[in-house]
Amino acid sequence: MKLLDLSSDEIDAFANSMIDMKRKIQSCSRCNMLTDKDICDICSDSSREDSLLCVVEQSRDLFAIERGGGYRGRYFVLGGKLSPLNGVGPEDLAFDMLIRLLESSDITEIILATGSDVEGEATSVYAHRLLRRSDRKISRIAYGVPVGSSLDFADEMTLMRAIEGRHEYTT
Repeated sequence: MKLLDLSSDEIDAFANSMIDMKRKIQSCSRCNMLTDKDICDICSDSSREDSLLCVVEQSRDLFAIERGGGYRGRYFVLGGKLSPLNGVGPEDLAFDMLIRLLESSDITEIILATGSDVEGEATSVYAHRLLRRSDRKISRIAYGVPVGSSLDFADEMTLMRAIEGRHEYTT
């Protein structure tokens, strides 16, 4: 409804900026993230840890991890998640590009950071089976109770994974 309050010139400027964005946005040739360059800023950043690769479903997942500030490795964006009911199979995701990246890199650990829904889990299992042939460490992100939340609001699966993913408390 806010768009209805804009003048015709403002609507035209907005529409033109959307068209311009659509023309300029592409996938990074290394990590498959959405960017306006051939090689994105993260792949161009020499201060990042080259031995770590975090595999995510979409660019927005990468941005969410970056907001956390605790990860300084590399990324790879699959471009979605496996969803047979929606007609999305392995050939529809960037697994071939991921394999080529791994063949030409010094990555020692792959972190699978797909969602915890059924499709995200299926994508993670598929990726693990595909990648386990290499001698690289393959890990899965932990799940747990969100900070500031109460246990009685968490679902059973989240609580189960929080217990399974526990680690020793250090002071």
